[in-house]
Amino acid sequence: MILVTGATGFVGSALVRALVAGGAAVRVLRRPTSRLDLLGGAAREVQHALGDVTDPASVRDAMDGVDLVYHVAAVVAFGPAARRALRAVNVRGTAHVVDAALDAGVGRLVHTSSIAALGRPEHAGGAIDETAVWTPSRQNTAYAASKRDAELEVLRAVAEGLDATTINPALVFGPGARPDEGTGRLVARVAAGRLPLAPPGGTAVVDVADVVAGLRAAAERGGTGERYVLASENLSWTAILGTLAAALGAAPPRATVPPALLRLAGALGSLGGAVTRSEPPLTQATARTAAETHRYANGKAVRELGVTFRPFAETAARIAEASR
Repeated sequence: MILVTGATGFVGSALVRALVAGGAAVRVLRRPTSRLDLLGGAAREVQHALGDVTDPASVRDAMDGVDLVYHVAAVVAFGPAARRALRAVNVRGTAHVVDAALDAGVGRLVHTSSIAALGRPEHAGGAIDETAVWTPSRQNTAYAASKRDAELEVLRAVAEGLDATTINPALVFGPGARPDEGTGRLVARVAAGRLPLAPPGGTAVVDVADVVAGLRAAAERGGTGERYVLASENLSWTAILGTLAAALGAAPPRATVPPALLRLAGALGSLGGAVTRSEPPLTQATARTAAETHRYANGKAVRELGVTFRPFAETAARIAEASR
């Protein structure tokens, strides 16, 4: 029996669909109000454990009889209103999951982290990999800090006897993302021609299908207490948005936004989010990171997990095909 947390989100649902297609017995931990649209027909093929990672009793109940756990549940947000949820879900929720896995004698746990948890230096240098040491930096968002602290909870459980491994995906794109969430929102804005300017920085990207393959490979071959960067390419934001625009038949960004203007827009977005208690499309934190170029190395995942990564142009084509 395999338990998947975060199964109704973008990555989690893609994982569940792949597991079900392979004939696995799957249980999902979800809230009663969770949207099941991304699960498709797999929603009828899995066991549903109703609860939440913030509720330790429901997590313990969901672990009954489980051999393998994929912990994918997380809050991905950057506005000032999200700080409490980031700590409650990403940090304490992970603590609840690993503690329940220890108590239940689960054979293995695969934790889904992020490249953000590796930390970003104040000024970008060489490629960041799994050996990166977290250091204080304005480039580290509250989300990044919560994912790093979640990894510490996993390592604490490993020290207590849990067989757990961690993956660190780059920015995840692919078909199936909701147009009002995450990279799906970005794709929708590109398709509508609503991004005339590109941020001046860059980051690493990865296809959701390759993340799913990485999760499954980590379950089989990932080292206990180890982490693995899942990234396809390091690209500028101009290249990311331009590649998406070309695949979607939309107009690419006309220019690069000056860093000072980007930071101003981010500051205004954070202020608006604080007033409305909502997640703005651009925050002070995301503007700061988008103005810098951070590169990531995937060599460890390729060597030890045996995973491969498709180019971003193929990912963009997959997104465009699914949107037709």
